[in-house]
Amino acid sequence: MSSKRIPFVFFSMIVFISCQDGVIPKPNAKLRLEYPQTEYRTMETDHFKFLKNAESVFKQQDAHAMTLDYPSMKGSLFITYKEVDDNIDKLLSDAQKLSIEHSAKADGILPHPFINERDKVYGTFFEVVGDAASQAQFYVTDSTEHFLAGSLYFYTKPNYDSIYPAAVYLQDDIKKFMESVRWK
Repeated sequence: MSSKRIPFVFFSMIVFISCQDGVIPKPNAKLRLEYPQTEYRTMETDHFKFLKNAESVFKQQDAHAMTLDYPSMKGSLFITYKEVDDNIDKLLSDAQKLSIEHSAKADGILPHPFINERDKVYGTFFEVVGDAASQAQFYVTDSTEHFLAGSLYFYTKPNYDSIYPAAVYLQDDIKKFMESVRWK
């Protein structure tokens, strides 16, 4: 091989190697959580009935305090029942104030009104966005006799990015709860 061809061959190899696709970094991985297909069952208390997720465990402390526990997601929905006795304004104010108290740590609170004229169930679902203690709050009432309020909590330090998939799953359960409430 002539001495003039060596630099040409060397240069050609460098060009050939450098023209290949560069290293492309892999995209960040996203956590893939799969939750079971939701199956609902009817539950009854002394004052109302509703549909609950079959994955949840219903615990009733007394006629006015109950919990839907979600052990696999380390979360609970705390529910309180109160009778309306010319105090609907105070009950509504207290329920809305509880949601506002979480706004200090939250990035936002999105209210979603709920109206079921046929069954006389009216309320609001509050979606809490951000690192707040509760990721959802709600209340429903018939405005004359019954009032229910609830809050969703996870048994962990609030980190919205980490609990977001579970929060969305349980928020759907809360909406189903609200839609299925029937007063006795």
